[in-house]
Amino acid sequence: MAEQYPRGQAGPAAPPPEPEHRVSVVTLGGVVFAACVLGLVGAYHVIAGLSAILSDNYYETQNNYSYDFDVNTRGWVEMLTGVVVLAAALSLFSGRTWARVVGIVIAGLSAMEHFFFTPYHPVWSALIILLDVLVIWSLATYGHREAHKAYGAPM
Repeated sequence: MAEQYPRGQAGPAAPPPEPEHRVSVVTLGGVVFAACVLGLVGAYHVIAGLSAILSDNYYETQNNYSYDFDVNTRGWVEMLTGVVVLAAALSLFSGRTWARVVGIVIAGLSAMEHFFFTPYHPVWSALIILLDVLVIWSLATYGHREAHKAYGAPM
């Protein structure tokens, strides 16, 4: 004789249903924030690098600074970094894990680059480092389940 269970309840052999995982607005907003901030930081890198390439007087030379590079070289490094940061910002909207990892790595490299450029633009470098740290935090707290719910990314 088959046992009958009340509607909505499974029998003893069936596994309990998984609770539905809800995407936090703060978590999803954090990724949008991270992509937008990475886009702004990347655009800044491109513009500052292009300015350094076009004008040798953009950066003043610092006396007794260990990391004082040629202005033209520094401009190319900053401009290429900006292009990579912009590409990472655009890839974040795919919802893939690799895009978040690339975003974290790129934000860390951007913060390190601005640490070396602190004598040239101290306030702006501190602001960019702070924004990069916020991007790293936002991307690190965004999990795989959230990406699946928000973007339909494969599990």
